[in-house]
Amino acid sequence: MSCTICGGTGWNVVETDGTRRAERCSCWRESMAATLIADARIPPRYQKCDLDNIVLYPNEGLKKAVTLARRFADAYPVVERGLFLDGPPGVGKTHIAVAILKHVIRTRGARGLFYDTRELLRVIRSTFNPVTKTAEMDILRPVMEADLLVLDDLGAEKPSEWVEETMNLVVNTRYNERRPTIFTSNYEDLPDEAGDPQSLKARVGFRIHSRLHEMCEFLEYDGADYRHLPPNGGMDDLLGLWQRHPKRTVPPLPSRGRTPVKAQLRDRDAGELKWQGGKAGS
Repeated sequence: MSCTICGGTGWNVVETDGTRRAERCSCWRESMAATLIADARIPPRYQKCDLDNIVLYPNEGLKKAVTLARRFADAYPVVERGLFLDGPPGVGKTHIAVAILKHVIRTRGARGLFYDTRELLRVIRSTFNPVTKTAEMDILRPVMEADLLVLDDLGAEKPSEWVEETMNLVVNTRYNERRPTIFTSNYEDLPDEAGDPQSLKARVGFRIHSRLHEMCEFLEYDGADYRHLPPNGGMDDLLGLWQRHPKRTVPPLPSRGRTPVKAQLRDRDAGELKWQGGKAGS
């Protein structure tokens, strides 16, 4: 059925102070937004995520994260930095990130893209060809050039030289081109002296960690695991869950060896990282 306003042309003629001009009809903008959202690779589980439908409860860290997420979404594209949502599993980080992505696509016509970090690396590995690296760059180029990128679960992939080099290429390119990025991670941003092999810096490396702090505002918070919320549960149930399990817990993943974390990071950052393309199994 054709639009009753534009008759299916996508254009609407308006008159202002005696001057007639054509502007895009609202139906065209809605259709374009739907296409951009479909192209953004948002998983079906998160298709309905919105900043208005996240269940809030007395958790100042979560409330601050949602407030700053709204501010970022409303200000885009006039934003200086991206966001880094850091906290234990299930506290709503991906929900918030996807809600922002959908908002800026719908209201600004931005070319947005969502990738789980492990899925991105899996897709790149699957393109490996010993003769040509073109296919790998076909995957990476949209990631590096998206107006707004969401990289979910940074640090969850098993550390390796190839993983760090590939992620460094993505992060450094977006850093240099000042393209805002929203990251989520389960790994705590601990001080250097902690020496924890499960810290954010140990998982991603010194170089990426440094870039992240310059290109993002960090929003770190703890909270209840929404995945444990009973059917039809609400604010009181979440508060009870959090009070019973107040400490953040992140399941450990394999590190690259048993050497101290600082030594691991020194070895990984001894020279300039240069992306090696098809070494996708190393």
